[in-house]
Amino acid sequence: MDRTDRNQHGRDIRTVDDVLRLLDGLFAPEADRWSSRGASWWDGFYADRDKPVPFFVAKPDENLVGYFERGLIGGGGGGRALDLGCGPGRNALQLAAWGFEVDGVDLSPTAVAWAEERAHVSGIRARFHCGDAFALAGTQLPGPYDLVYDSGCFHHLPPHRRISYLALLDQVLAPGGHFALTCFAAGGMGSELPDAELYRGSGLQGGLAYTPDELRWIFGELEMIELRRMRDEPDASPCFGEDFLWTALFRRGTGA
Repeated sequence: MDRTDRNQHGRDIRTVDDVLRLLDGLFAPEADRWSSRGASWWDGFYADRDKPVPFFVAKPDENLVGYFERGLIGGGGGGRALDLGCGPGRNALQLAAWGFEVDGVDLSPTAVAWAEERAHVSGIRARFHCGDAFALAGTQLPGPYDLVYDSGCFHHLPPHRRISYLALLDQVLAPGGHFALTCFAAGGMGSELPDAELYRGSGLQGGLAYTPDELRWIFGELEMIELRRMRDEPDASPCFGEDFLWTALFRRGTGA
């Protein structure tokens, strides 16, 4: 019996991927930050470039700049970097300017087109891919990457997709490579409801907030190098910074 026949009889689950897709459907499209189901919502989000959205600015994250200036990333001439949920490309282009070979990926064609436009205007070379990062890993995003960077995507994942996210890191992050993250901090912006409650109709409420202990537990297979609040940067700063976010830097063991 093929998949079509199963669907006709209301029986759709045979694999873990089937379960994940079923759970995806319990959330609004804007919560689906990675697959085609949410593409149109995020396209609409990025359509108006004049909206007062803080991360529409053409500035890199202050923590990312700090990692580079302190020599925590980019030693030996950069390496390969993957920017997950790259949006209009502000961090991807900064990494490329430092000498990284960069792949940026985003679900929204509008965001990717904006990033490519910024790259063309700046004369900085980076590759941008439109699609589901989980599906593209191993093909268009083959790895291994010396740095995987995520500025604001992880907190849009429903709880069950953390499984996919950790599998992605395991697949593409090089031994000894770094994973850097910014996400909503508990006590600031984002929902602090327990995971189980999110499946009882509460939704993601714009994104999930995390405590330091939760981040240490979720990414427990990686060595934590630094975890702190992002600095609130003034408008005149060359960097982006909002203090309702955590910034975290992890390192994968060389034996991984």
